[in-house]
Amino acid sequence: MNTLLLATADAHDAVPMNVTIVFSVILFGLILCLALEEKIHAKKSIIAGVFAIASLLLANIFHLYEYVDHRFLIKLPPFDAVSGHTVELPVYIPAIDWGVIALIFGASLFVDITSKTGLFTWIAIKLTKASKGDPRKLLWYYGLMTVVFSAVLNNVTAMIIVGSLTGVSLKKLGRTNLMLGFLLIEGLLTNIGGLLTLISSVPNIIVGNAAGISFTTFFVKSAPFVFVATIATIMLGAKLFKITKLRSVEEKEEAKLLVSGFDENDGIESSAFFWFGAAMLILFILTIASTSILPVIQDLGMSFVALAFAAVMLVRYKSTVDKFYRAMDWDLLGFFAALFVVINVMEHAEVLDLIGVGLAKVIALNDTAAGGMGTGAILVSSAAFSSVTDNIPLSAMLAKILQSQGTASTDPLWWSVVFGANLGGNLTPIGSASTLVAVTIIHKNGLVMSFGRFVKLAIPFAVMQIVLATAYVLLFLQ
Repeated sequence: MNTLLLATADAHDAVPMNVTIVFSVILFGLILCLALEEKIHAKKSIIAGVFAIASLLLANIFHLYEYVDHRFLIKLPPFDAVSGHTVELPVYIPAIDWGVIALIFGASLFVDITSKTGLFTWIAIKLTKASKGDPRKLLWYYGLMTVVFSAVLNNVTAMIIVGSLTGVSLKKLGRTNLMLGFLLIEGLLTNIGGLLTLISSVPNIIVGNAAGISFTTFFVKSAPFVFVATIATIMLGAKLFKITKLRSVEEKEEAKLLVSGFDENDGIESSAFFWFGAAMLILFILTIASTSILPVIQDLGMSFVALAFAAVMLVRYKSTVDKFYRAMDWDLLGFFAALFVVINVMEHAEVLDLIGVGLAKVIALNDTAAGGMGTGAILVSSAAFSSVTDNIPLSAMLAKILQSQGTASTDPLWWSVVFGANLGGNLTPIGSASTLVAVTIIHKNGLVMSFGRFVKLAIPFAVMQIVLATAYVLLFLQ
């Protein structure tokens, strides 16, 4: 595998600029078609699938991949020539991040089955009662829960769990008109929560390791921004989506009377299954949160944890599991798979390298009389590019550039990359997996959310967050 990767890297040096430009146009075409999804009457998976097929065909024509019998050859241990085994995979198989696909599949399945225990209804009604039927209070409860879950679990799992609870609460309150605002705000908060710790997101890990930033240092420096950005996002969301608190005595009394009639035990068919589901949910959260330090499990990853817990819960419905499989959002999974293929081709076509060259020039502004302009510009630029490309290779590329320049671990440029890569996910629905999951949950609740509408609604939040991040980096991390 290492030999193949080196050969591919050498091949990259020979990619002509005109070929890179061709693939840049293809990437732009994908984004444009996703933005016009409703007008062309096609699902996201079909749009991305067509572009994935076209990208792979052109990649083969332009010899972008270093082929060995037209396939990636992956060696499995033992690695000696006598007893080693060779697995042949088509080039588009390793291009897909199967960890993300498995995580979404497993977590969605686990949450769907766990909801049958009545546990999520129980939690949602408890929260609703605690809010006394006040939508503004409920927004704060779910908003803070989203940030905490995103920090200790992962963005996708947090959105799936909180999104499910939100739907139950608002339906019980008869406030489904606020569903869009709640779910969108929660989706945007997942990327803020993902900034809280060194292990909350992959870009954090990449940049933190490259810069030599410790877990404690990362938390201490990111926490103030996460705190302020969370409050600002919830307040702005409440204003834009008109999620108001109950003011008059009549409204409060009416809500109190409504909430008092809720019975959290209504959805519980089996007490034993309920407590089993509760134990499994707590164990699931603890295992996901500690995956990186658990022996054996750390080698298998969070996707394995999600799939394993889903399998355990499926045993309860072992003769009727097909109904859960049918309920899966296969369009979402198909879209992600195709998108990963497109992004992989873009990497080999040096589209991301082209972006990196431009960003390297921006970084160089810090060495000129412009001073801090480079720091602010790199944050905004990395956010913009992360909104339409995978922020993982982009973060890795920028980390390498900063390392090659001998950038000190205390330099604010590192934080510009961290904040930009994470917050860029809030600019478009394809900017991060969690925002796309939020859109999917919105669709499941019968609401319309196109690519264009998401951008229109999310822009005020994303701009506010990026402005806050830029000011924070320039004023407090210099």
